[in-house]
Formats: sequence, C-alpha cells, structure tokens
Amino acid sequence: MTSAGLGDDSPLYFEDIPLKQVFRSTGRTITEADIVAFAGLSADYNPLHVDEHYAAATPLGGRVAQGLLVLAIATGLTTRLPIYARIGTSVRGLRTVNCSWPQPTRIGDTLYGELQYTEADFSGDSELGEATLWRNARNQDGVVVMQSEWKVLMLRRPKAD
Repeated sequence: MTSAGLGDDSPLYFEDIPLKQVFRSTGRTITEADIVAFAGLSADYNPLHVDEHYAAATPLGGRVAQGLLVLAIATGLTTRLPIYARIGTSVRGLRTVNCSWPQPTRIGDTLYGELQYTEADFSGDSELGEATLWRNARNQDGVVVMQSEWKVLMLRRPKAD
C-alpha cells in the first residue's frame, strides 16, 4: 500500500488510472459530536445512534455511528489523498455506489480510508471512460467497517492536435 501520489502534480486522466494500487489516508477519530451533528443533518435519529441506554440493551452493546456518516468520512478522507487530487479533476459523474458495513463504528474509533481503482472500461466513448473503484474504511485495529464500490465517469486524455 502507498499513501503517496504518482510523482508530479499534473492531472491524471482515465488512461492514467493506477489499477490495483491501494492508497491509504491518514486517520480521523469518530466523536459523539460527529454522530449528533450527522443526526441533525440527516434526520437519522435512530436510537442505535443517539440513545445510549437503548443501544446498550441491543446486541451492539452501545451507540454506533450512522452508516452514511462512515461512508461520508471515508469518502472525504480518500478525496484528500494526493492521487485523488490529481485524478479527481477528471471525474465527470457518478454512476453507482454499493456499500456494506460488516462491522459497527463506535465513538472513539479512528477510521482510515482506502482507495483502489479496480477496473477501467473504455466503453466506446471517445471522451469518457468508466472506472470502478473501492473506497473502504478500516478502524484503528485494521478491521474493515465499511466497504463501497463506486462506478464513475472520467475524462479520457485529450487527443493531441
């Protein structure tokens, strides 16, 4: 795994996608304030997130972060990676996102985002290609707490005149 970009700071296009490399972000600790603020923003006041007494009596044994909060934080962490600073300017649209949360994220957990481009489909378009990427979140123990597969449209390298 690497946390660096690929050399210089020039923009990257669809043809430059670094397939199969895993890029890892710095960490970010989940706080009670994150969960409460996200509940207010999203209106997700499920008692598993905001009611400690209720959540303690469930199989989870306590409050957990909203799944979409974990997705949002992992996305933010990976968009701050040097590789994404170079390749993100070529993204032209989101096709799909599929997520799962194999383990809960708790207050005090530190999340690390992982970004990996797994496929590149030219799809016959002279200006755009479709890239498949994984954005995952691991906690401080290396346990995957969120995994997501994204399909995005990206600019192809402009043809020389």
